[in-house]
Amino acid sequence: MEESVAAEAVFGARLDTARGFVAHLASSGIERGLLGPREVPRLWGRHVLNCAVVADLMEQGASTVDVGSGAGLPGLAIAIARPDLSLHLVEPLERRVTWLNEVVDDLGLTNVAVHRARAEQMVGQIAGDYVTARAVSALSTLAGWTIPLAKPGGEVLAIKGRSASEEIEKARKMIRKLGGGTAEIVTVGSGVLPEPTTVVRIPVRTA
Repeated sequence: MEESVAAEAVFGARLDTARGFVAHLASSGIERGLLGPREVPRLWGRHVLNCAVVADLMEQGASTVDVGSGAGLPGLAIAIARPDLSLHLVEPLERRVTWLNEVVDDLGLTNVAVHRARAEQMVGQIAGDYVTARAVSALSTLAGWTIPLAKPGGEVLAIKGRSASEEIEKARKMIRKLGGGTAEIVTVGSGVLPEPTTVVRIPVRTA
């Protein structure tokens, strides 16, 4: 499916807002070093659409914590695709937080709150039905940052690449120790994206 058709399928009536986000990424996002200039031709396919389809795994009206939001991927892409969700973006670097707030204000995203903090500092302050992350760290480390931010019965949704199964194997003990259940690999965006998104889904135990 062509990118323009895929973008319309994913964002629907919110497509103009998604275009605004891509425009920010292609200009100030590159200028301030949130993304490399070589990523510009791939902003839709490799980044924004790749992230937005993760929202297909989320229930209506859910709360989501995005760890290491950086350039708003996946947090802002999900927030644009799903205005029914409430998003908490957690990012420790001030320049990235400043940029995220500027984009949120410019696009009028009322379902997003940006927090300047490390993930471990937010435990007990915020919790989500879902906790997302992309390109932050290996799963064995990421589990320690994400599982404590999930509500009991919630899920961690980590966007991963081809090493997903290997990472799960290495992180299995840590996941169990932190209260996570059996991790599984799911793909989203099939039939819409040329390359579906690989997500490691970790259920968080209720007790």
